[in-house]
Amino acid sequence: MEEKDIEKLEEEIETEIVPPKRDYEEELVAAIKSDISTEQLHEILADYHENDIASVFGSLSETERKKLYRILSDDEISDVFSYLENVEDYIAEIDTEQAADIIENMDADDAVDVLEELEDDTRREIIDLMDEEAVEDIEMITSYDEDVIGSRMTTNFIAVSAGFTIKQAMRSVIEQAAENDNISTIYVFDENEAFCGAMDLRDLVIARSTQALDEIIMESYPYVYATESIADCIEDLKGYSEDSIPVLDNDNKIIGVITSSEIVEVVDEELGEDYAKLAGLSEEEDMKEPTVKSVRKRLPWLVILLFLALGVSTVVGLFDGVIDKLAYLVFFQSMILGMAGNVGTQSLAVTIRVLSDEDLDAKTSFKLVLKEVRVGLLNGLIIGAIAFVASGAYLHFTHNSPTPWLAAACISAAMVAAMTASSFFGTMIPMIFKKLKIDPAVASGPLITTVNDLVAVCVYYSLAMLLLMSI
Repeated sequence: MEEKDIEKLEEEIETEIVPPKRDYEEELVAAIKSDISTEQLHEILADYHENDIASVFGSLSETERKKLYRILSDDEISDVFSYLENVEDYIAEIDTEQAADIIENMDADDAVDVLEELEDDTRREIIDLMDEEAVEDIEMITSYDEDVIGSRMTTNFIAVSAGFTIKQAMRSVIEQAAENDNISTIYVFDENEAFCGAMDLRDLVIARSTQALDEIIMESYPYVYATESIADCIEDLKGYSEDSIPVLDNDNKIIGVITSSEIVEVVDEELGEDYAKLAGLSEEEDMKEPTVKSVRKRLPWLVILLFLALGVSTVVGLFDGVIDKLAYLVFFQSMILGMAGNVGTQSLAVTIRVLSDEDLDAKTSFKLVLKEVRVGLLNGLIIGAIAFVASGAYLHFTHNSPTPWLAAACISAAMVAAMTASSFFGTMIPMIFKKLKIDPAVASGPLITTVNDLVAVCVYYSLAMLLLMSI
């Protein structure tokens, strides 16, 4: 193919228009609001994903939603409810008996989430009407602290005995599939009911009846314990591209699984918590949270930062002689402090991301610090050069400073030093926190910025005292 033909093809690809997608929400709302028969509407709804049906609930009236509750089976409604936000508002629209049937049809982890949103009296009333087995699963999950794996598992899984033949295993899978739809991976237990491996459903389906079951069992399949901390093992779980990972009790018996969708949700929550800490919050907030509760979360950090800021002001006061003689230096203080804070926050974000992925040994930690200091220094040299020209020109044309370019050199040097130091502290502080078994995200943006302000002020006015006061 000639070069012109290649260029033409690239232009066609770049200008190709993506076809418009169907608007499922619009289609669903139109169908539900129409006058078609309930049988026709049920057939239409069966063609849509439960998440799409859940997404239109807010666009419907209570009367229209109640029509759906009548048309869909309890099992179908439970699938839809598992995708709903503010599900407690919709539970209130149905009678208690139906609510109990819907919740007991949910996966146990989804049922726990729904029940936690309900008022105590409503929750107890619904639980009293639920199937005993479903209640046992819910009680088992809620018995674990919210920061351990057991609190996030579901009991929706299929397990067979290692002593089964291929035919017996297939028959058992078919029987269990009526109540458990996580069937892509089949878990295996031994004669002591201890977990001993897993196999793909595909391998079981295509296996010859004369084969031994242990020929298709992966005996070294990954697993976690219910009492393991989520924070400790989430990185390991992310490394496996599996639909689910078995959760074991302390006797190595499989009591549940943690699904890939739950892993994604946990990772999202962990990132949200880290982001909150980076912003100087004790924990994540949401839109519905009461004002007083939000104030309680933010106030402790603000008080700490206030005293740190007072420390910065005290240090500035120590250089009052410099400021009295060279008042124009104050014009550039915020620029230097701002750039130092920005660089420190960048290094902090990079370091926390690295620390969340792996435990660093001394050699790797040193390399990370060296790299961030090098990046801070190079950025400082570039920004410092720009600041030298800009501040020198400003002082030359707007002030009667006898040495505008020497002052500009002082400002530029302070910028380089402050940005380099900020990169160092932005890397070292979270690493020290990690070493002390403190969450590195607690080394929040505001904390790093305040520490960097202190360093930048000392560097800036010390250089000014050395270079400019004697002139």
